[in-house]
Amino acid sequence: MSVHDGCAASFNDGKEVVDKVRMMGFAAQPLPMPMDIECGNCGSAFEMANFETNCPECSAVHAVTPCHAFDPANVKSAGVGY
Repeated sequence: MSVHDGCAASFNDGKEVVDKVRMMGFAAQPLPMPMDIECGNCGSAFEMANFETNCPECSAVHAVTPCHAFDPANVKSAGVGY
């Protein structure tokens, strides 16, 4: 078994991604490289700097797992206040 087997995990929604990032202890850690993303709730563009980041316009929570932190398409929104 490889240490990267967890990278194959699939998530049903953004809440599962946020839960996973929080469980792993990565939520407040900076991404390897910040990404420009579009909010999944209000559509505003903003820079995501940490594995878990809130939209500055509507406070929707967004997250990405460390395995997938190099592609903005992998960022998922869990909604406002999650």
